[in-house]
Amino acid sequence: MGNKKAYIITGPTSGIGYATALELAKHGTVILVGRNPEKLGRLQKVIKDMGGNAVSVVCDISDMNSVKSAARQIIALQLPIAGLLNNAGIMPAKASKSAQDWDMTFATNYLGAFALTEALAPHLPDGANVVFIASAIEDPERKPAKVMGMKGGRYISADASAHGEWKAGGAKMPGIDAYATSKQCILAAAMAFAREDTRLRYNAVEPGITRGTSLGGESTNAFIRFLFGHLMAIIPPFSTYSSTPKKSAHVIAKILTDESGRTGVYFDEKGLPMIGSVQVRDTKFQDRVMSETRALLSTAK
Repeated sequence: MGNKKAYIITGPTSGIGYATALELAKHGTVILVGRNPEKLGRLQKVIKDMGGNAVSVVCDISDMNSVKSAARQIIALQLPIAGLLNNAGIMPAKASKSAQDWDMTFATNYLGAFALTEALAPHLPDGANVVFIASAIEDPERKPAKVMGMKGGRYISADASAHGEWKAGGAKMPGIDAYATSKQCILAAAMAFAREDTRLRYNAVEPGITRGTSLGGESTNAFIRFLFGHLMAIIPPFSTYSSTPKKSAHVIAKILTDESGRTGVYFDEKGLPMIGSVQVRDTKFQDRVMSETRALLSTAK
């Protein structure tokens, strides 16, 4: 019965996404959504070699037109989709622009995931799971974030974020405010979707400080890559939250394949419920993020 289901995953060709794609292949067909056809092809072959089944859909998640096209291709596959995992994420040190001339981090980590979810939601069967990969970096009170001098999500408005503008007084490290704000929005949206749409199940996962994660690979600042990819996983107080791509994949796949009907839950790296920042928990803030995001996306050309 399990293998009759299909699961969509964005950003499946490295780190947590790669490990999760392999884990999901044990539960059914995996629809791999990524921008690099060669890497998708290699992963598809790995899954087939282990006796699984995978389909590739080429998509640049930072480009809203590419996201719409990918959604159409996924719907056309007519597979029994049981889950959507919005996993794609980057943390570049240098700001750059997407096809819509929007901040690349915000477009990749948040706007693309939001647009893909909205495009696919009406076509998903009742009870399907939609999972967003969040990050506790959005919470200014979270201990590891505080120790590192991070100031949490710096949301002004969806439009300001799209133009690379963040609330003043943020982190000194380049790229952190953009990343934290994108994750602040993804968590707020996950909770708002859960309230708005009771037909589907919407949850978020903080995968922990994970060794072996590149978060954008070569475009990521080398120091930040070392910091997040290795050092923080072994030094207290950060090591409390440490994980590995394989452990994270197991937790994420469990939530994505869960049939208990839980919705509106924010899970930690061990799969236990946790709470986000005070701002993210405010339903008025969640609703403002939703309406501003929809208004922004309606202008995408």
